[in-house]
Amino acid sequence: MLFYRVALILILSVQFLTSFCSQASNQPSEKHPEQRIQDYEKLVKRYRYYKPDSATFFAKKGMALALARKDSTGLARMLNQLGMIDDNFGKFIESRQKYLRAASIYREIGDKKGEAAETIRLGVVELRKGNYDKAIGYFLDALKLSESINDKAGIMEANVTLGEGYMGQKQYDKALVYLKKAEQLDKKLPFSGLSLNICNNFGIVYREKKEFGNAIFYIKKGINQSSKPEFWGLNITLINNLASVYAKAGNKDKSIELLESALKRSREIQNYIRELQTLTALADVYGKDNAQKSLGYLHDGLKLVREKGAYRQEIDILQRLGDLHKYLKNYKEALSLKERSNALADSFFYQDMAQQISNLQAEYELSKSQARVKELKYENARQSLERKIILGITACVLIVLLIVGYFYLKTKKLNALLNKANASLKESNTVKDKFFSILAHDLRLPITSVINLLFIIDDDDITPDEKHEIVGKLIVNCNASLDTLNQLLKWGEMQIKGIRLKPQNFNPAAIVDRNVQLLSATAENKLIKIENFVQPDIELYSDPDHFDFVVRNMLSNAIKFTTRGGKVSILAETKGAETQFTIKDTGVGIENERLDSIFQITNVSTTGTNNEKGTSLGLIMCKDFIEANKGSISVKSEKGVGSDFIFTLPSSSS
Repeated sequence: MLFYRVALILILSVQFLTSFCSQASNQPSEKHPEQRIQDYEKLVKRYRYYKPDSATFFAKKGMALALARKDSTGLARMLNQLGMIDDNFGKFIESRQKYLRAASIYREIGDKKGEAAETIRLGVVELRKGNYDKAIGYFLDALKLSESINDKAGIMEANVTLGEGYMGQKQYDKALVYLKKAEQLDKKLPFSGLSLNICNNFGIVYREKKEFGNAIFYIKKGINQSSKPEFWGLNITLINNLASVYAKAGNKDKSIELLESALKRSREIQNYIRELQTLTALADVYGKDNAQKSLGYLHDGLKLVREKGAYRQEIDILQRLGDLHKYLKNYKEALSLKERSNALADSFFYQDMAQQISNLQAEYELSKSQARVKELKYENARQSLERKIILGITACVLIVLLIVGYFYLKTKKLNALLNKANASLKESNTVKDKFFSILAHDLRLPITSVINLLFIIDDDDITPDEKHEIVGKLIVNCNASLDTLNQLLKWGEMQIKGIRLKPQNFNPAAIVDRNVQLLSATAENKLIKIENFVQPDIELYSDPDHFDFVVRNMLSNAIKFTTRGGKVSILAETKGAETQFTIKDTGVGIENERLDSIFQITNVSTTGTNNEKGTSLGLIMCKDFIEANKGSISVKSEKGVGSDFIFTLPSSSS
């Protein structure tokens, strides 16, 4: 390890002297406009992992230089580096904006290679957020761009990232198809960091398939190829994954030995990302069997992320610490850690939500403006037709009659289009009104309640028991607001982008059972019995995520509106080419005058039997999802007796 430390010091010293001399000399001649941009890029890459503030400083200097020289390529490269710095800290909205801007620049100058690289970075952002479908979409677009210019390195990188996208979905056989394509291309290209990523990804896939021999072969191959200083970060990642293979194979001692060596090296090269990765891996290996050891490594990780200001990673570590303290029955400390985690998460969540709401509002205004432009075009077209009619009258009566008849039909069609456009605008206004009504009432009131409770907590006269009760209410209010925001944003996205459908054959029984288990605690609190009569031999052909949402929402509603000691039943019956599901409750029922509008945007939400809050968006989204999957939904209800929500979906054809 002494060799690595000496080598690192020598490399940094040479780079520092080179940079210093470069900065002290005159500006480079116009014959080499890229030279200084390359220097800044090297400095950003050097400092990105252990001195991100310095990396940001040099990236912004590089941007200023690129703007001064009107160097579009240099500007895009600096935006890419700033995006990667944001990536390391989990700032996904900021990084995505920078990648989009860089991709737009490359598109404008016709640089498909650069555009493909930025498209991959956009996919990586979605990959880290867990949006695997979106990530795969970006990676396929990048593959298409690289293939259009026959860029072998770009094609290889796109195949590597496609493998990672399917790994995220746990489709390991499909991931192997893309990784093997990348492996074949790698044999024809010079060695690079992507070569190590291929080895690492093969190791992860074979580890998850429990083919430990293949996993160890590929990861050791990558470790042996990553001895150069520029690959030390990937070397640590490979060692960590080798440790995870041994841990999964049952060799815990070997796993810990590898992780401790990786921790030592990550600290020597001051790579905080890999150090944090290794600390959490050590905590996972020791686990609950040696909880004190796990706590020690997690506290080291917590100190590290706080030094770097990595708030998303801090949230994750606080949650892990809370779970361990709960296991150790240190409930007070566990509660304190969970509250700190939730407070930090809320801080970031509301920032993200504000940004997303702003984006939705902008998209809504754009849609409204486009509709207005279309309306004006229709009006201009009609005026143009009227002028032509007037000119035709001067020619002859016969021609006038023919033209009048012709344009009468045209005008009638245009009026129909205008009526349709007006109806669309009216619906958009209804959507907007509902959107802001929920913001004003269903979100403003809980937040106001939270603020009032905070003022009460600040009062020195209240007792600890009263404080504990108020904190409980705060948690309930915050969770309710969070759930409302999630539904609101998903609904808003559906209104603007439409419903994305991914139908497939699946067994609904497992999904129903999972949701029954998920909501069992809520039901038990009200002494409500849930009966699940869905048989395991039923198969559907539709989008399983949509089915999951519908079942969870309707079960939640049934519990919400069922009185204490009641019963909720889930039934399913296959009838020919479709399967009918019924979610039946013994709740308060629905008034006859509300039944016709229960699935419409005009429906007004009511409180549950235990004063539970809602937005009425859930049933609207259920109807949209079911109809998108070629099904139908209806409701039967009697006031004071209960309700039956009935929906159908296509049965599996196989």
